[in-house]
Amino acid sequence: MDRRILVVDDEREIADLIEIYLKNEGFETVKAYDGEQALDLFGKHSFDLVILDIMMPKMDGLEVCRRLRQDQAVPILMLSAKTQDMDKIMGLMTGADDYMIKPFNPLELLARVRSLLRRSYQYNTPPAEAAASAREDRELRLGPLRIDRLSHTAEVNGKALHLTSTEFGILYLLAGNPGRVYSAEDIFQQVWKEKYFDSNNTVMVHISKLRDKLEKELGEKLIITVWGVGYKIEG
Repeated sequence: MDRRILVVDDEREIADLIEIYLKNEGFETVKAYDGEQALDLFGKHSFDLVILDIMMPKMDGLEVCRRLRQDQAVPILMLSAKTQDMDKIMGLMTGADDYMIKPFNPLELLARVRSLLRRSYQYNTPPAEAAASAREDRELRLGPLRIDRLSHTAEVNGKALHLTSTEFGILYLLAGNPGRVYSAEDIFQQVWKEKYFDSNNTVMVHISKLRDKLEKELGEKLIITVWGVGYKIEG
């Protein structure tokens, strides 16, 4: 089945260019040219991924991302002409899964899209019969926290946690190996499955967002920082 991607950019030439490359890879593409149009389309159709520009009229990409993250776990790749680290951190803290700076290499964009889709629950959910036979291996439990690998869901005392696919991947990695310390590089390579760069602060931002969501429901810290080493969840 073709994956449907929403491309949101007020620069029509860029949106058209992205559409050409995505269609060449077999993706179905829908375009929007401002934030309000993007939310309207999202309310009418289902999408497997959103490519979202930040600087747009009517409603910027950060606000669109905030609204989508209220009840959507769809992967979001944010685009911006802003190159400062704080701009990237702001985008990721708002809920984006990944961030690219304009101008970008279209082939790198495609690689990021494929990577995000691989990590999303749409690509990882197996057939129903496999889910039934693998029930014993599908769940992780840590006190009131229950994590379901096959449905890519997590809940605390029966209350669902609204996690992005990236946040879920980090949680499953740490919770599946309690007591083990993972460096930012380890986490990035296992969850993103890409080469890690020393200046990459993406893991830190996603850990911070995930930690806030967990502590809000659990009332205590679950993810522990081992300073100078990495992160872990105690068994």
